Amino acid sequence: MRFRLLHVACCLTLGLLTTVSASAQETKKLVLIAGKPSHPPRMHEFNAGVQLLAKCLQGTPGLKVEYALNGWPQDDSIFHDADAAVFFMDGGGKHELVQENGRRLKLIDSLVAKGLGIGCMHYGVEVVPDQAGQQFLRWIGGHYENALSCNPIWEPEFTSFPNHPITRGVKPFQIKDEWYFNIRFVSDIPGNTGARIDGMTFTPILVAEPSVEVRNGPYVYPKGPYKHIQENAGRAEAMMWAVERPDGGRGFGFTGGHYHDNWGNDNFRKVVLNAMLWISKVPVPEQGAVSAVSAEDLNANLDPKPAKK
Repeated sequence: MRFRLLHVACCLTLGLLTTVSASAQETKKLVLIAGKPSHPPRMHEFNAGVQLLAKCLQGTPGLKVEYALNGWPQDDSIFHDADAAVFFMDGGGKHELVQENGRRLKLIDSLVAKGLGIGCMHYGVEVVPDQAGQQFLRWIGGHYENALSCNPIWEPEFTSFPNHPITRGVKPFQIKDEWYFNIRFVSDIPGNTGARIDGMTFTPILVAEPSVEVRNGPYVYPKGPYKHIQENAGRAEAMMWAVERPDGGRGFGFTGGHYHDNWGNDNFRKVVLNAMLWISKVPVPEQGAVSAVSAEDLNANLDPKPAKK
């Protein structure tokens, strides 16, 4: 009897150790990369935004968050054991990912081939097609393209959401931002409905219909209007989307994030936090990522910028 009890105790201990060991092995690493300061105060606050979102994710079971500020990290090794990376930064020809004659792009592409999840936010979704367009289409299913896409300041209403882990706990909301739309999506799909393309599963997350007035501009740059934007009047547009890639990796694009104070909106913040968990392959809670942001949090770590005249 004593031997049997000892045997059971040993088995339980071994099982517990195995569970603990497995749990430790399942911890995922998310890397957040903030771009250099740009724009007037409380706009494009990449450094403050990344630190705020990292704080919101602090303590999430199974997740380790690291971040780099003020552009590309000094040590590339931050990516080597990462499960996902999110880029919140200026884009276009200045995008941090296309510098160093493509070295950075090749590094991330090699990690994506191994399953690295990728997220790009606001200006960080824009690349010059000849520099990184094909990579972004493969990584996250789309990108902002100058003169094709547009970037008006407007206030869309997000009233319904797909059944997807990223939308868990997200309630309808309306918020003013520089919401890009008419994105260049994979296979030139409009992006406002789900699609399955060459093994990639594409899901629009935040979709709304711009009014005729919004389509007529002005856009932030160039002011427009663009005829092809006007001609799509009545069409809903995707401003956040997610993909599951054939390699098993995941990606998302989020075109909001111009105004720093929008992180104070619970639903705006939750949908992005959920996306960060999802691309890291950390289970998204049924109620979504739970976080709270105070005025003090929103005022923390802001870049020193001259006041807007």
